[in-house]
Amino acid sequence: MSGTHSGRCLCRAITYEFETPIDWCLNCHCESCRRNCSAPFTTFVCVKDGQWRWIGPEPTYFESSPGVKRFFCSACGSPVGYRPAEGGEIHFYAAALDDPGAFPPERHVFHGEKLDWVHLADDLPRRE
Repeated sequence: MSGTHSGRCLCRAITYEFETPIDWCLNCHCESCRRNCSAPFTTFVCVKDGQWRWIGPEPTYFESSPGVKRFFCSACGSPVGYRPAEGGEIHFYAAALDDPGAFPPERHVFHGEKLDWVHLADDLPRRE
């Protein structure tokens, strides 16, 4: 889907927008992402720097490992993004997008860390 897309936290204090094309959309099963979202896995949309911006105040972040920033709203606690240590891009949580159905995931990553009780019925590629 082309054009401008947007997303927000639960309380609407943190909002952002980005231009397509995105780099990728994937499901992450790593322990760190599971703990950050309190979910069995999460789905990210990767957007290159220069294609996105915060609208209004910037979110708070937690540095979960050196250089890695996990962005969240300080008012409602909703996670909104992840910035890898190498920079150059941001990974927005697909579920926080205003149109999450526009970006179906392309693959699973850290599949080796998947919870045993999660049973996936898709044919997407899986990377350990």
